[in-house]
Amino acid sequence: MQKITYKDSGVDLEVYQESMARLPSLLRKTHCPRVLPWNNGYAGLFSLDFPGGLFSRKYQDPVLVSCTDGVGTKLRVARMVGQHDTVGVDLVGMCVNDAICCGAEPLFFLDYVAMSEDDPGLLEQIVSGISHGCVESDTALVGGETAIMPDHYQSGDYDLAGFCVGVVERTRLLDGTLIAPGDVVLGIASSGIHSNGYSLVRKIVFDHAGLAVDDQVAGLSDNDDGAQVGQVLLTPTQLYVRPVLEVLNHYKVKSVVHGIAHITGGGLHENLARILPPVVDAHISRDSWAIPPVFPWLQRLGQVEDEEMFRVFNMGIGMTMVVSEYYADSIQQQLSSLGQRTWRIGKIVTGCGESRWA
Repeated sequence: MQKITYKDSGVDLEVYQESMARLPSLLRKTHCPRVLPWNNGYAGLFSLDFPGGLFSRKYQDPVLVSCTDGVGTKLRVARMVGQHDTVGVDLVGMCVNDAICCGAEPLFFLDYVAMSEDDPGLLEQIVSGISHGCVESDTALVGGETAIMPDHYQSGDYDLAGFCVGVVERTRLLDGTLIAPGDVVLGIASSGIHSNGYSLVRKIVFDHAGLAVDDQVAGLSDNDDGAQVGQVLLTPTQLYVRPVLEVLNHYKVKSVVHGIAHITGGGLHENLARILPPVVDAHISRDSWAIPPVFPWLQRLGQVEDEEMFRVFNMGIGMTMVVSEYYADSIQQQLSSLGQRTWRIGKIVTGCGESRWA
């Protein structure tokens, strides 16, 4: 009788070892001195504080903040295009952008990659994107897990999950309770669709309109020849960690920035309402910011109602900051100097904890 091996069932341990050999350099480039050496592979170690120098924080009452997320069906587009690094950036962005809403500095990141079979090149692409996102967010990639699950996924399929931990002093924790009538809602530009609503995106673009990923579409980029559909749809999530923390570190008191909301699934109103106290409303002016051309394009292709568009997508606002009216202009100027386009998109008024159109 023939002896059955793990390889016969779809898991090749030699190829797995090749995959793992490609990853250490991608992790090391994200490390700071607070990452502790740990060679046994079962965990990643991170020192909450550091004795002196640039990395010293001298916490008085630190609170750990944890966030987890995935990339969703944007992964289907990555597979169609054959490009897998940008979704790694998305994975980081969807987690660290949540952490900074609490006022937290993201410290370290872990990833989980589930694949149908070992593919060292594919895994390296994915983790290179994750590594890039961590570098751009000053977050250490300290480890992760790769799971090979033949039969559970179709050949070539994979899924991603990310997890980050941050820290914030309890006295500087942003929970929205200081939001008050008269505050200004600042909208910070998104880079496009980010990583939400891709089931609808794919339904519109590929099923309804019958487009292919390499089709050229005019008006979606500065290129007169147009942009390829696949590249537009794979534009990675904007990473907001550095500019937002610059603002929070510039204004050391909580009387300046009162709340931050990451605009993801559910759109502007749902996400902004999460941080509002039950005694105020956010009145948002619909025409107060520039909507990226990808959204009107999708809306025309699919004949999607306005309400559905604003409920599913960020529509050009990837993050909002609710700030004291007195400091709104200076915060906008600071964000602009950091490369972030912003608009005054709304005002806080007396209400019942809702976000609505003005």
